[in-house]
Amino acid sequence: MSSGILRVFGWLVALLVGVFYGAAGTIAQAYRLGPVPLGLVLATVGSAGLLIAMRTLTGDRANAFAGGLGITLAAYVFSQPGLGGSAIVAAPTPGTEWIPLVWTVVGPALMVLVAFWPDFSRLPGAQRPAES
Repeated sequence: MSSGILRVFGWLVALLVGVFYGAAGTIAQAYRLGPVPLGLVLATVGSAGLLIAMRTLTGDRANAFAGGLGITLAAYVFSQPGLGGSAIVAAPTPGTEWIPLVWTVVGPALMVLVAFWPDFSRLPGAQRPAES
């Protein structure tokens, strides 16, 4: 197989894994343990870890971008009411309206941050002293 086909296949896998994480995060983001939005924290940390791993392990910005796009797409789709009018994600209660708003911004923000973070490995290294 050519490397171009493998790269496109990798992007599709990254998109699907991002959709999975985005769906799980969208459903779990509303969970609170007392005053702490534990679901939002875990969804954010998990999504950030996923995107960082995609970028680090493949060395390809497009994989992190595809994963972040999947997270954002799943958050959007699962937040909409279905054909019967019911929603998968429950409406926020008074005092917790900020949690779904933060989750709506987290996916695209992580995608941009991880995908466009500069690659410092390509910078010239520090000059090493001559060995004696």
